[in-house]
Amino acid sequence: MKHFILCLSILSLTNGYSQSTTKTNYQDSLAKVLGADDYGMKQYVFVILKKGEQRNQSKEEIERIQQGHMYNIQYLSSTGKMVLAGPMMDDEDTRGIFILDVQNMEEAEQLISVDPAITSGRLKAEFFSWYGSAALKKIPEIHESIQKNKF
Repeated sequence: MKHFILCLSILSLTNGYSQSTTKTNYQDSLAKVLGADDYGMKQYVFVILKKGEQRNQSKEEIERIQQGHMYNIQYLSSTGKMVLAGPMMDDEDTRGIFILDVQNMEEAEQLISVDPAITSGRLKAEFFSWYGSAALKKIPEIHESIQKNKF
């Protein structure tokens, strides 16, 4: 009897999941624009920026590198390649992240290889394939509507 009750409990818990394969608010055209698969997901390249070996630049050089780094982020965002970027809020080895919407790892490496923070050796990048919500591609558009000041 316990086994029967357990099976009924499991069936009632999973019933909503197994029978509900489509949602009423699904928008096919938006899913296609965002490149979403049937789960609303897509593949990105996730980049972790870490401290590089060259960290002894002058204050003026660091400012120049940072300006170029920010310009590169803004440029990649304007082209739709940069979905998300941000610094870590501590002073550890991991300095920031990027999420890139690119065709493959090689394209991601090429785009990041011209960043002044990378070319100067101040930062180094580690690249990972990452599967996340296709809705992330809406972040730059939404962010622009809530951003008072630009970097």
